[in-house]
Amino acid sequence: MILLVIDIQKGIADNRLFNFDSFIQDTKKIIDSARDNNVEIIYVQHDDGPGTGFSVGDWNFEIADQVAPTASEKVYIKNINSCFGNKDFVQYVDGIADKTLMVVGLQTNFCIDATVKSAFERGFDVIIPKGTNSTFDNDYMDAETTYKYYNEMMWPERFAHCVSVEEAISMMKS
Repeated sequence: MILLVIDIQKGIADNRLFNFDSFIQDTKKIIDSARDNNVEIIYVQHDDGPGTGFSVGDWNFEIADQVAPTASEKVYIKNINSCFGNKDFVQYVDGIADKTLMVVGLQTNFCIDATVKSAFERGFDVIIPKGTNSTFDNDYMDAETTYKYYNEMMWPERFAHCVSVEEAISMMKS
């Protein structure tokens, strides 16, 4: 199993997100449990390109302090929604024996959804701990409705196993 921590970056990890405090708390529990159980953690950062304010070297681009990686954890940079847009990432995960990915991060309706579906299409078993992804209000749905649409309707029994934080932690222990 690999834990993917996607796009929890300073420029978007704030109170504008649906259920922000719980999201950070639950995500930290998952990360801490992964570390305690020797589950590999891979971080991914989204780069919108030079001059956008959300690119390598920009404060907004940096991983949020609450969930920052250790020096030994891998970090990949992507410039499209799916983590699978990074060829080095693809080469690495294609080489692992256990095709299980636990996915946490931002944003539910963009990079998380794209990564979940790309992973599913590549034969990975995808696990999403409840409350460990979030998003903002958009022109069509508020953030809570968007979160529920993906976590309760779109992904379960189609593309991923949406489980409680406790169940996800238990899975890391076994």
